[in-house]
Amino acid sequence: MRIEEAIKQKEFKDPYNKTVVNLLYTNSYIVSNQSSLFKPLGLSPEQYNVLRILRGQNGKPITVSSIQERMLNKMSNASRLVEKLKQKELVIREECPSDRRQVDIMITEKGLEILKVLESAVYGFNRQLVNLTEEETIQLNALLDKLRG
Repeated sequence: MRIEEAIKQKEFKDPYNKTVVNLLYTNSYIVSNQSSLFKPLGLSPEQYNVLRILRGQNGKPITVSSIQERMLNKMSNASRLVEKLKQKELVIREECPSDRRQVDIMITEKGLEILKVLESAVYGFNRQLVNLTEEETIQLNALLDKLRG
């Protein structure tokens, strides 16, 4: 569906304005659809992002500030997300032995299991949602990388 139809707007000032609106609308579309995938497991897209970051650590601890730097949504409150994941027993949070001011975060076996359960669902979801050929997807990724400079 064209963005004009989706938001019921006849035309845009210029193609740059249309691009920004289109990106914002598409982000919202993806996040709301993703939420329905994670909700049955009691996760938000941001919590899923934290779990993926932790899994990528391969068993090595990481600080909350390092998680924050790597988050897709930089406005997320990583401390609050980690706390919620800790309550669900998906992460552990420990004082760093060498620096008591630092808190180390690691994913638990339960957290890894949730990611494993979601893996094929996310793969299928992404392929269904991104209604493009592989060649078009590669081109879109290159354009988005270029857009961010």
